[in-house]
Amino acid sequence: MDALSYTKELVAFESTSNLSNLAVSDYVQAALKSLGFEIERLEYDDAKGVRKANIIGRRGQGQGGMAYFAHTDVVPADPWFTDEFGPFTPTLKDDKLFGRGSCDMKGSIACMLAAAKQYVDRDLKHPLYITCTADEEVGYHGARHVAEKSSIYREMVAGEAHGIIGEPTRLEVVYAHKGTYGFQAISHGRAAHSSLSTGINANLAMIPFLVEMKKLYEECMTDPRWQNAEFDPPTNGWNIGINDRTNAVNITPPQSICTVYFRPMPGQDPEELVTRARAAAEQCGIEFEFKCGGQPVYTEPDSPFVNEVLQIAGKEQARTVSYGTDGSQFTEMKNIVVFGPGDIGQAHTHDEFIELEQLEQGTQKFAALIENWCC
Repeated sequence: MDALSYTKELVAFESTSNLSNLAVSDYVQAALKSLGFEIERLEYDDAKGVRKANIIGRRGQGQGGMAYFAHTDVVPADPWFTDEFGPFTPTLKDDKLFGRGSCDMKGSIACMLAAAKQYVDRDLKHPLYITCTADEEVGYHGARHVAEKSSIYREMVAGEAHGIIGEPTRLEVVYAHKGTYGFQAISHGRAAHSSLSTGINANLAMIPFLVEMKKLYEECMTDPRWQNAEFDPPTNGWNIGINDRTNAVNITPPQSICTVYFRPMPGQDPEELVTRARAAAEQCGIEFEFKCGGQPVYTEPDSPFVNEVLQIAGKEQARTVSYGTDGSQFTEMKNIVVFGPGDIGQAHTHDEFIELEQLEQGTQKFAALIENWCC
């Protein structure tokens, strides 16, 4: 099978993050086994009790080699741009393959499988690792599970394997990306008709907390220690959301929720900001809940590793991106970059697609990396 065939079969699995990914994981496991990989399968139940699986494959023994990372979950496909075919019916039109996950990032997995197939009859001098995780789109839970539980991952780290996060970069080399941190603060009140004095308006305790969050926002936007000129934009975002969930103007709001989501950059201490926000919540007498924490990824752009990938990619300079990846959980990897087929601008869109040219080039580039590090 070539990358297009693999992509079609992978996209046909409806593996939205709120659903189980066991079926697509079974497919990946069978594909890797047919290519001679040893398999480590790690299953877990997510926060809602849905069974998920991570598949870690290894072919070859020894130190070093190549470690490819991807995820099998996708974002919801509602709305979808056409009634001609559904988001999980992969459809070829005008040299593009349409379907949810075609770009982010089942097309990349397909390229890696197609590249690995080219070496199925060759002995590898160094190992080739392929890891496919669950729940990347909703907090990197699968990757965290791999980092904590996988014995093969420990081999990758100890052997200093060359790491590739195969997210869509149009095969540009990305040496760094921002982290992802989030928390929420909840103020509790008591609902009542607003004409009475029996209610407690949850917003009254939330308002002074929001004032403190605005101060932190202004600090993050102006203080150089929270900025990094290597990124565009050079700030962490500090995105504030609020919701008191009242459906009528004459109800005393019983609850008010503030969410903050920000993207720390290398060399910064996001825990300081979380600690300050937690202290503000305590001072205002409201509940504080930390939701997620993914570290930024950074490999020196002038390192021999990055230069190797640049040479194989046929690019002159590596760059940064502001989105996050599973790499936030694989920070023990000494050498890791983001490098994969497809355009991040097509990820999560209502008409997601990947260009056939990107599938062809992705297969070629991944095969060249295998040749360089494993053969």
